[in-house]
Amino acid sequence: MKLKGRNKISPEFSMSSMTDIVFLLLIFFMLTANSPNALDLLLPKARGKSTNTQNVSVTINKNLEYFVNNQQINGEYIEIELKKALEGQDTPTIILRAEESVAIKEAVNVMDIANRNNYKVILAVRPN
Repeated sequence: MKLKGRNKISPEFSMSSMTDIVFLLLIFFMLTANSPNALDLLLPKARGKSTNTQNVSVTINKNLEYFVNNQQINGEYIEIELKKALEGQDTPTIILRAEESVAIKEAVNVMDIANRNNYKVILAVRPN
């Protein structure tokens, strides 16, 4: 009488399933990890409360006319006017209001001036 089973349990371990799991985890963590090359930007929200501390407002209309605190100025002298208006401020901040039809290079020009002078820029948007 044979009591020994026909199916023998193999003590061998297959590495193929383990490597598949490790590979999938590697892909998952690569996709979800923060990239060190990403820009650290503070993007404005369209919904939310507005701030009451407005230092200087720069407005650019569709005719490419520049206004600093509702006073029209020549676009060439905007940096000089901003330096005058933000002189002596602890945290100089510019509220940039550009009309929707204004080319992005006009807004980037003001942002570049702010970057050179270490001013903060907040891009004003209309609520949804």
